[in-house]
Amino acid sequence: MTSDSSGDALLSGIPHRAASWRLRTRTLNFPRPPLIMGILNVTPDSFSDGGQFQDASHAVDRARVMADQGADLLDIGGESTRPYSDPIDEREELQRVLPVLQRLEGQLDIPISIDTSKANVAREAVAAGAEIINDVTGLEGDPGMLDVALGTGAGVCVMHMRGTPQTMQEDPHYDDVTREIGIYLKQRRDALVAAGLPMEKIALDPGIGFGKTHEHNLTLLSRCHEFHACGCPLLVGHSRKEFIAKVSGRKEGSRLGGTIGVTLALALRGVQVIRVHDVQEVREALDLFIASGGLESWK
Repeated sequence: MTSDSSGDALLSGIPHRAASWRLRTRTLNFPRPPLIMGILNVTPDSFSDGGQFQDASHAVDRARVMADQGADLLDIGGESTRPYSDPIDEREELQRVLPVLQRLEGQLDIPISIDTSKANVAREAVAAGAEIINDVTGLEGDPGMLDVALGTGAGVCVMHMRGTPQTMQEDPHYDDVTREIGIYLKQRRDALVAAGLPMEKIALDPGIGFGKTHEHNLTLLSRCHEFHACGCPLLVGHSRKEFIAKVSGRKEGSRLGGTIGVTLALALRGVQVIRVHDVQEVREALDLFIASGGLESWK
């Protein structure tokens, strides 16, 4: 993978940019980037919205709102993976996510992703209607996860994380962060394909904020178009993360403006799916960006 800072090169002729992602029962197509994945954390301790949607009825209402606001997908998670977060057991995670999934089954037209690294949670979630398994451990944390992916036919998102949530921010170091994470993502892609998972079911996520410094995050965002060489859709989750406050110099207050700014940069780099909290504001920003010619070279 080689870096190219030219705007024209970013907008036209991106090599190997995946045109679709095959999920459990449907296929997502990417005529122009990006699709919006709305974040729904049913946790008490997620870094940005922990506790807001822990009640199942509130979570269901929030899911409907995000769908109405223009989310193309929803990602439901029952365990926080913020830095230094404590893990929870499988039973507790299922108690958080299953009631929400069961109430939403058949109610939304958009696909639902389950954000989990536990095989049994993924299995139960897919049985309750989830189309995607979004695993921050790259399907390496639970030895049973690959079998679940193969057996259910779900789409998968493979993310890079250095260490675990408890250790990932302890002096992360890379000689070349983009190259090293690109190698990891290609190796995981190849291992999953060799195990029988069709490549068209795999999306890749460089893991912004997961075992990276602020400088690493910015480098990955500026060079993420290089990961298109893997031939899989790219999913990036930058929403409200700490590096935004680091760049802006504002430790307090909303990180929405920074989230939108990064979103537009990712759109220019051909990223297919962005994972965000603020669906309506990001949708409006993207719509106006496109309407005003921001992605003119894609046409």
